[in-house]
Amino acid sequence: MPWHARLQLDYTAEHNARTVARYEHNGPLRILQSLYPEGDAICHNVLVHPPGGLVGGDTLDITTTVGPGAHGLVTTPGATRFYRSTGPLALQRSHLTLAEGARLEWLPLEALCYSACHAENHLTLNLAPGAECIAWDVTALGLPHAGQPFEQGRFTQHLEVPDLWLERGVIDAADDRLLSSPLGLAGHRCMASMFFAAGTPLDRTRRDAALDAARAVMDAHPQVKATAGATSPNDRMVIVRVLAPQVEPAMKLLKAVRVAWREALWGLAGEAPRIWVM
Repeated sequence: MPWHARLQLDYTAEHNARTVARYEHNGPLRILQSLYPEGDAICHNVLVHPPGGLVGGDTLDITTTVGPGAHGLVTTPGATRFYRSTGPLALQRSHLTLAEGARLEWLPLEALCYSACHAENHLTLNLAPGAECIAWDVTALGLPHAGQPFEQGRFTQHLEVPDLWLERGVIDAADDRLLSSPLGLAGHRCMASMFFAAGTPLDRTRRDAALDAARAVMDAHPQVKATAGATSPNDRMVIVRVLAPQVEPAMKLLKAVRVAWREALWGLAGEAPRIWVM
């Protein structure tokens, strides 16, 4: 039987400037204990899906709201796994909404697409004026370390900030031109996008600071320097994209960019979620 799990996560800033997380769930989705390694203003949470993966017919619906002045950080304890499907779609759908002056760091670990999966990963972000978000999306095709290439299946990725930015693409294991051509993934099996998005246009100084910080990080990561880039497609976003043969070098780069952006754009240290170092 397919599982349809739902999670509603809400961050609010209390009168003492403490960000508090509250949630409701239906099905196998949970939020672990709130942690405050940076003080009361920033609430760290780990999103857990106990089954560990999705098969055909499963749906995960995750809705996150961040209230005025609150700052939430969400990550996961491990990869999201899209397993083999006999036909039905496995769907993960995340809808993020930030109120005025809110901040969110949306930092789930990678999505692993097993051979013969039929899956979609769908992210929508809505930002009120003054809200800002650092987020990433990392996808790995097959399990190269285990000798299990992505030989069958289909994966759809949808990343959207309505009326501002949309990336939607389909990766079909039969599309050798996309997977192997220099005009496509060029044989790489990990692709990642990271973005800083704002509800209010960024002034030129902040946009340049974000681009310079990301490019400096890329220069320090020779494994992916040639296949990574930073752009600003509009005055409210800065985007980093990277291709890598596997997850580890791509994730290492994104974590370093997060540290650089936190410092350059928010004046914050790069405190890593505790689950990353366990």
